[in-house]
Amino acid sequence: MYRKIYVPLDNSDHSNAAIEVAVRLAQATQAQLIGCHVYAARMHDVRFKQMEYTLPEEYQQEQELERQRKIHDSLITRGLQLISDSYLDVMKAACDRAGLPFDYKTFDGKNWECLVDDITGSDYDLVIMGALGMGAVKDSMIGSVTDRVVRRVRVDSLVVRDTHPFREDASNRIVVAIDGSPQSFAGLRTALELARVFEKQVEAVSVYDPYLHYAMFNGIVDVLSAEASKVFRFKEQEQLHEEIIDTGLAKIYESHLRVAASLANDEGVDIKTTLLDGKAFKKVLQYVRQDPPWLLLTGRIGVHSAAEMDIGSNSDNLLRLAPVSVLLSSRTFVPPIDVQAEASTRSSARRSSISRFPR
Repeated sequence: MYRKIYVPLDNSDHSNAAIEVAVRLAQATQAQLIGCHVYAARMHDVRFKQMEYTLPEEYQQEQELERQRKIHDSLITRGLQLISDSYLDVMKAACDRAGLPFDYKTFDGKNWECLVDDITGSDYDLVIMGALGMGAVKDSMIGSVTDRVVRRVRVDSLVVRDTHPFREDASNRIVVAIDGSPQSFAGLRTALELARVFEKQVEAVSVYDPYLHYAMFNGIVDVLSAEASKVFRFKEQEQLHEEIIDTGLAKIYESHLRVAASLANDEGVDIKTTLLDGKAFKKVLQYVRQDPPWLLLTGRIGVHSAAEMDIGSNSDNLLRLAPVSVLLSSRTFVPPIDVQAEASTRSSARRSSISRFPR
C-alpha cells in the first residue's frame, strides 16, 4: 500500500476534500503525510515593477521607488508566507485530530512547476489533489495546476472531485477500467486495497472497439481504384474482420476480465465484471455516469501507449469528464503467466464450443 502521501493545498473545497481522503487513508495504512503550498511572491514583485510607471509623480523618484519596492517585497513575501502557513494549519489540525504526524513544505515560485519538481525529486508514492482550485468557475472541468502536474509526474495520482467524499450516501463502489495494460492491473490491485480500507466493493469494466474497423473500411472503399480493389480484396477483408477479428477482440478483453477476477479471487474478493463494446472512454464514461461510483481507477497510459507518453487519451478524457474522483495508476503489475494462461484457455474453450453451432 502507499507509504508516503503528498497533498498540494490551496484552501479550496476540493483541496480540503483531498485532505480528508489522505487522512482517512493514512489512518488505516500508517502512511506518512506531507502537505505543500506554493506561493508566488516573485511574480508579485515582477508585476509591481511593471506597474511602477502608473504610480503618482511623487513616487517616481528612484530613491522613493526603491523604498516602495522594499516595502512591497516585505509585505507580499511575509503575507504570502502567513497565508501558506494558514493553509497548512488546516491539514495539520486534521492530522492532529487523527493522531497522525504531519510534515509540510512551502515554495515560492510557479505553482505547478514547484510541485512537479518536488514530486519528481522525492519518493512519494501517491499524490492526492483536488480536481479544481480557487480559480474554478461554473464550467471548469479540471484545474490547470492539477492538469499540468498529473501530466508530468509518474506517481499514482488521485484527483478528488467529490467535495464530500465520506458523506452517508456516498457510493460503496470502486470501478476499475481494465485494458490488459500493466498499469490497469496495478490499478486493480490498488482498488482491492482501497476497498478494504474504505469498505467498498470493486467492479472491473473492459471495453473493446469493433466499430473502428468498419469506419476504416468505409473510409477507403470509395477511394480504391479497380486494380487496388482486386489486390486488396475488400469484401474478403471485411468478412474476415466480421467473423474473426471482431470476435477475437471481444475474447481478448473478456480474457482481461477473467484475469482480473482471478487476481481478486486470490485476495478473497469476488468482483463484478462487465464487458462493453464501443469507444473505450465513451463507454466507461457512460457506465460511471449511469451509476456514479466512489472512485474510478484507470491506468495513466493504456495497453497501446508508448512508455514515454504523459497520459493516454482515454484516461485524459475520463479525468476531465468523469463526474467522480479518478485515480491514475502509474505503478505496473504483470499478472503471473499461469493466471493469464488459464484465462486464455477458458476463452479458447468458449470459442470452440460456440463454433460447433451454425451461425
